[in-house]
Amino acid sequence: MKKQISARGVSFIEILVVIAIFAILGVLVGRITLITLRGSNKSESLGKVRTNLDYSLAVMERQLRNAETASPCNNTAVTTINYTDIDGIPSSFSCVNIGPTGYIASSSARLTTDEIKITACSFTCSPAAGRVPPAVTISLEAADAKTTGIEAAKVTATTKIFLRTY
Repeated sequence: MKKQISARGVSFIEILVVIAIFAILGVLVGRITLITLRGSNKSESLGKVRTNLDYSLAVMERQLRNAETASPCNNTAVTTINYTDIDGIPSSFSCVNIGPTGYIASSSARLTTDEIKITACSFTCSPAAGRVPPAVTISLEAADAKTTGIEAAKVTATTKIFLRTY
């Protein structure tokens, strides 16, 4: 008896099924990669904005805490605060061009980089009341100036600085 060797191939439907499976896997891998990159970009943007705001707040806090006077010291929110430092030299902090090109300035020097934009800013003074010294509340909101859409980060920071009474 003779053995018959059959040459069996792959059908067209089997090839289509394999192609469809690989296409679905490719789409899934692509989406996962895209989501991971977006998350990484957002995290980087958030770190950049937070670092800029933290630095600016630290400088303002140090200068205002040691200031002899701060004005205008009323209960309304303003975008500029003038103060006299411990050596009697007048200086100020201000929020310039709040919006797409906004930044924080110390007198004329820029405290924040051009990589972020200040979108909201206010300085509110509280006068001394009894044993509580005068205070300045600083509220800032900043966003990444270079990134847009879902990857852009927005950070809000508020701090209250109690002034010295000499």
